[in-house]
Amino acid sequence: MDAVMTEARVGSKLKWLWLAVLVIALDLGTKALATAMLTYGNPVPVMPSFNLTLLHNTGAAFSFLADAAGWQRWFFVTLAIVVSVVLVGWLRKLQSHETWMAIAIVLILGGALGNVYDRVVHGYVVDFLHFYWRDWHFPAFNLADTAITIGAAMMILDSFRKPADDSGDANRSN
Repeated sequence: MDAVMTEARVGSKLKWLWLAVLVIALDLGTKALATAMLTYGNPVPVMPSFNLTLLHNTGAAFSFLADAAGWQRWFFVTLAIVVSVVLVGWLRKLQSHETWMAIAIVLILGGALGNVYDRVVHGYVVDFLHFYWRDWHFPAFNLADTAITIGAAMMILDSFRKPADDSGDANRSN
């Protein structure tokens, strides 16, 4: 009976993997469109403070290690795969009521795998969303980065939403 209940609990959270697949599909689709329709490094104004600008990032967030000798490509691929395995393990262990955390995990998972695809196939991550204010430019990013950021923010918010562990109080008598 425990095995059936455990399988039902695991299955209930793994059902959210469709969202990771959707993130990957949207990410790779928009990157393909950006690559096909934009000229590298040439900003296309969309609205004030927002351009579409095709860029290639060989580093990590904010081009961290982009100027390294090339070893960073496989380092970031390996890191993302290890993190993805850990995320799937974490997802499997969630309780049935932890839907918010399940969504956060699969958003990060989908974003990580979308960027891994780019690193393996192209050797860089395709970025094209470019926000700026006057002379200040935020580093260009993509939908995978957006999913990772939203998922991370959800995890941080979840840490504030959870009540403190009251396990010691349950054994106290009044």
